[in-house]
Amino acid sequence: MKENQLPTCLIVDDNKVARLMLRQLLEKINTINIIGECEDAIAARKSLEDQEIDILFLDIEMPGMSGLELLKVLPNKPLTILTTAKQGYAVEAFEMNVVDYLVKPFAVSRLMLAVERAIELLKGKESQLEQVSPDNIFIKEGKIIRNLDLNEVLYMEAKGDYVRIHVPGKSYIIHSTLRLLEEKLPSGLFLRVHRSYIIALNKIDYIEDMVVNIHGMAIPVSDSYRDQLLKNLHLL
Repeated sequence: MKENQLPTCLIVDDNKVARLMLRQLLEKINTINIIGECEDAIAARKSLEDQEIDILFLDIEMPGMSGLELLKVLPNKPLTILTTAKQGYAVEAFEMNVVDYLVKPFAVSRLMLAVERAIELLKGKESQLEQVSPDNIFIKEGKIIRNLDLNEVLYMEAKGDYVRIHVPGKSYIIHSTLRLLEEKLPSGLFLRVHRSYIIALNKIDYIEDMVVNIHGMAIPVSDSYRDQLLKNLHLL
């Protein structure tokens, strides 16, 4: 989430009326950017694979796959606010670290509290990173604030609510997202090639069948990032 830019969200609910009501409430709050709606978890999973969002509004009981089942299979879960007509899933939901659990029907004031909580968590992730120069970035690793030389970075890998930054012989884990890292990194040196990977272009050993190899690690290139990668390679 860039400075002065609203956080993005996706609404997932099999009930068209429920989706419309939630959209109208969010538009009243006006602190969040709705980028889409899905009527089931299968469509939501595909949408989340194609784009990164900040906040997920997710119904639980849906045909085919429930909202909780979706959360279990997502490799990189957005901040999630569950919306449901039943209270019985609350314990399981909070064990999955959801931001909030809203029981329908809910008032705009209750929704506002959930959104504010999610935005504060997003700001907390942003505070884990601080750009200091084109070649360095401060990262917060547990209780340690480390000055990281970007010239050493091989690639970055999303791990749920965390990012693992790989350098030769070691890695650092920070509480952040690839999107936030992408916004802090100098352009031209790093490139997003997959929903779960950012690579250092000058650390590429070779590319075969749209799989990037860096220091023995095979990193897949998604179709949506393929053209951008080829453009940045400046092939002869």
